[in-house]
Amino acid sequence: MASIAISGITIGIGVLGPAIGEGRAVATALSSLAQQPDASATITRTLFVGLAMIESLAIYCFVVSMILIFANPFWSHAIS
Repeated sequence: MASIAISGITIGIGVLGPAIGEGRAVATALSSLAQQPDASATITRTLFVGLAMIESLAIYCFVVSMILIFANPFWSHAIS
């Protein structure tokens, strides 16, 4: 039961950082595109690479959460 609660907390806290980071990155990219439309290919490519790096943190938190729910190594100690 505790692993389910901890996995929920892991997802809840672990998604806040990437969400804020992605929002700021997109806002900055849109303002850069408005100022320099001729550099749109470079800005867009850099934005997508940056978003992939930012999103990897949320994916890692999701994987840790799934491990806590379905493959908890401490489950046998909690039962006894």
